[in-house]
Amino acid sequence: MILVPDLPDVIRYAGSDAERLVARLLKSIDGPADAVAFHSVKLRSHPSKQQAEADFVVLWRGVVILIEVKGGGVKRYEGTWYSVDRHGDWHKLHESPMEQSRSAMYALNDILHEEGIGWYAHEAIVITPDIESPPHSVEWKPTHWLATGDMSAAGLAGALDTLAANSRKPSASTKRASVKDLRERLFGHFTLMPVIDAQRGAVLEEQNRATEEQARVLASLARNQRVMVLGGAGTGKSMVLAEAAKQEAAAERSVVITFHSPDLARFFEPLVAGRQIDVMPFDRLPMDSVWDVVLIDEAQDLMTVEAMDRLETVVAGGRSAGRWRMFLDPNNQAHVDGRFDQDVYELVSGEALTFDLNRNVRNTKAIVHVVQEYLGADVGDPGIVYGDRIQWHWTNGAADVNEAADIARGMIDDGVRRPAIWIISASSESPPKSTHDDITITSPRFAKGFEAEYVIVCDLPPNFDDAGIAAFYVAVTRARVGLHILATHEDKKRLQELARHRGGLK
Repeated sequence: MILVPDLPDVIRYAGSDAERLVARLLKSIDGPADAVAFHSVKLRSHPSKQQAEADFVVLWRGVVILIEVKGGGVKRYEGTWYSVDRHGDWHKLHESPMEQSRSAMYALNDILHEEGIGWYAHEAIVITPDIESPPHSVEWKPTHWLATGDMSAAGLAGALDTLAANSRKPSASTKRASVKDLRERLFGHFTLMPVIDAQRGAVLEEQNRATEEQARVLASLARNQRVMVLGGAGTGKSMVLAEAAKQEAAAERSVVITFHSPDLARFFEPLVAGRQIDVMPFDRLPMDSVWDVVLIDEAQDLMTVEAMDRLETVVAGGRSAGRWRMFLDPNNQAHVDGRFDQDVYELVSGEALTFDLNRNVRNTKAIVHVVQEYLGADVGDPGIVYGDRIQWHWTNGAADVNEAADIARGMIDDGVRRPAIWIISASSESPPKSTHDDITITSPRFAKGFEAEYVIVCDLPPNFDDAGIAAFYVAVTRARVGLHILATHEDKKRLQELARHRGGLK
């Protein structure tokens, strides 16, 4: 069964050994193709609490099952419930384990019904893996309290089958939620997408809930051999790719994440650390290696006859019959690094199911507006409404790296963290370097695929041909919080001309 997050993350973050045991069992179940289990979810709607919590939410044969896991022992004494730890000490519970599970179930029902999803079967159960089943009670059915005797993959699968078979059935006139809709909604509510600190190559603690489009992709991956995901800069393609790779590895398939730019290795490696997932540039794939699943990031850089012929040899079953996922930007990034052949793209896209990511999860509304105004490029609807306005710095002198560094120093004096600032020289193809006072300078070629909190764009392209437009596009879409553009008055004239011919001022 698919487990979200995957087992290594559950093992790392679970609050108890009992939850870890249940996670291992759920993951090891060879269940229905649509089955999925979500661990440690918080539910925003609850009649008496700000949030309800469920240890697991499982979709099994079209039934949504809420699971409360209690490690150690549980006892009821004079009407009050207690947990019993390994030292034999009793700890009072505010409500029974079954009521906890039911509370989470009702909260989830409220959320999904508010969204108009329709009727679906649902159950709430308790698992106490360390003790025998409690004495029979009129408060719950015996099938709804699992204990140590059920703690095997076969035992748990059988218990889930029994729950699904005996769940309530709707009347003939009731509008039912489809399993597909349930799956996508659950992925959307309970999949957390990590945020990357690109400067340090580390995963930040903050996490964002998957967008509706990201959830649809993740919910569909298990059922489709070949998938192509399209999205502009900032729509979260690479984050979805990493989560997709974890799904494939959890299914015990051999997996490789590959790309054209070698620098992307430091982006993906912390995201999939601790899993059996290979990460390497496309041109370094060993000639004698074959993977069950190949995931390609920035695939527009590899949309050539030669690259697709190479894909034929590295994915089991070949390109037309194998299992692969490509993630690419349909806008301008193909002209920055690598090559893009439209005929090859049309051929390959015909072999896959295509999804679009339409919500920008990186750039503020102001940055998205600049991209649309000057380039007419679709980078999705802004998910981040608030943020700094774009700072234009017009100069009669050189709009170069030295001037940009002075702007950066002023930002640092105003409290911006030095590592949070990138200077992107839009006319350069040079690898990253630093000023004498450790301000990062990079180019569109090496910034592509990454992001920074604050970006200062300088050295605008002298010509806004395909390559110049692509470089400008990449440069201005790297910023998460604040974008500064340093330009000459001659640049201003060319930008106005660009906007008239290509952007929102047509």
